[in-house]
Amino acid sequence: MATAATTDREHRTAGEEYEHTAVPVHARKSLLSVAGVWAGFPMCLGNAVFGGLIVYNLGLEQGFWAILTGNLLLFAYVGALSHHAGRTGRSFAQQAAAVFGPRGRALVSGFLATVVIGWFSYQVGLTGTTLHQVLGWAPLWGALLGAAVYIGLTAAGIRALSAVGLLGVPLFLVTAALAFWYAARDGASVSQALAFEGHAHGITFWSAVGIVVAGFVDSGTMTADFTRWSRNGRSAVWATASAFPLTNTVAYLVGGAVVATGSAVAPETDGGSYLGLLAGHGAWITALAVLFTLTNLGSVAAHCLYNAALGWSGTTPLRMRPLVLVLGALGSVVALTGVWSSIVSWLQLLGILVPPIGAVLIVRQTADRLRSRRGHRPDAHAAPTAAGADTGGNRPADGPGFVLPALVAWAAGAVAAWILHHVSPGSVDAVLGFGVAALVYAAHLRYGAHLRRPRYDTGTAAVSTPVAGTAARDLTGEAADPARV
Repeated sequence: MATAATTDREHRTAGEEYEHTAVPVHARKSLLSVAGVWAGFPMCLGNAVFGGLIVYNLGLEQGFWAILTGNLLLFAYVGALSHHAGRTGRSFAQQAAAVFGPRGRALVSGFLATVVIGWFSYQVGLTGTTLHQVLGWAPLWGALLGAAVYIGLTAAGIRALSAVGLLGVPLFLVTAALAFWYAARDGASVSQALAFEGHAHGITFWSAVGIVVAGFVDSGTMTADFTRWSRNGRSAVWATASAFPLTNTVAYLVGGAVVATGSAVAPETDGGSYLGLLAGHGAWITALAVLFTLTNLGSVAAHCLYNAALGWSGTTPLRMRPLVLVLGALGSVVALTGVWSSIVSWLQLLGILVPPIGAVLIVRQTADRLRSRRGHRPDAHAAPTAAGADTGGNRPADGPGFVLPALVAWAAGAVAAWILHHVSPGSVDAVLGFGVAALVYAAHLRYGAHLRRPRYDTGTAAVSTPVAGTAARDLTGEAADPARV
């Protein structure tokens, strides 16, 4: 009977996205399922474009090391955030409420949930231009088709993201192999690629690293929306590793190899886009190229739209699926205006503003785990609940508030990155922004202990932080899940 009851409960919650609560233990998914969500996300045509641009400027060897360095930085950053998500089952918005306060969460989560709509718009616009290259369609109609498919895919939820990701990886590899085969028939060679030294048109090694980091720093910061479905922290880290450095590096290097072999049509602007190599080789290859376009770009677009809808749902009382429709329509309108083509400026903005957010989260979560291991107990006024219980999730039990030190640390990191970007162009703004925010917030945790601070729960242990306009309370309205490593 217990088994039947469990099966019935899993069936009834199969389509639940847990917008306002932690993902309960019975709803967690396998490593393959969560890895499918992450692995298929970065293995996309857009990253092949960026990889081609990097190699076009730096050459194959330097481009390879820049791509690998950027991916290792992403793994360290996203992996740390994923581990906490896998342990607690909490979304990015729920974690932001605990660290930045309920009103602070609205700033942080609302900002990132809006930023990723830009990535959705970029994929919609890229769909239009890609289908124009392959089929000769007007870019407008291709973009509209892509938008409709991607919105429907996102509305299907996390299971659809996993499925399209698992399908997207082999499709990417097959179409890339076909493209290289056709390129080899036209005279491209491995020796030619290895000898390619680039054209040095303004992208330095570290600015290339910055492009790689900025390309996924927004959704990487919101990784909890995906890895909260993992069975534990370790599984969440392995799921992250399937993307960084694995599939993200492969996608960049495929685009770089397309440029290095001389097979790219317009490498200085279109980078390593290789679908043009599949055009004119029969109906079956063309159909495969179209399927790949919708699946591959759809994976990225759906992931970003999922982040946006879940982020705004976690910040408001609204449900995720209606927000998918509204935000998807908004992102489609943005794509049709052509704004999506300003991708370089977009990446620079992300590298400046986003990493400090993740730095504050990581420092807070690390500090809480250390306190827990040293024997610090939750505040006596906080009433613990069972893991995964529906306690209202990230909605606070009483009162609004900002966690000012966390917001100040975010601002300090962003300002430092902005100054570096203008004083020393070509540097890795994201790394400095992360480091400054981490140091500022760590200094507060270390030297601000004498202040009277209310306690709250971040999913590891109850700790103390000053909150503007609040009395002592549990800001998240729910107690920590048991730490599952």
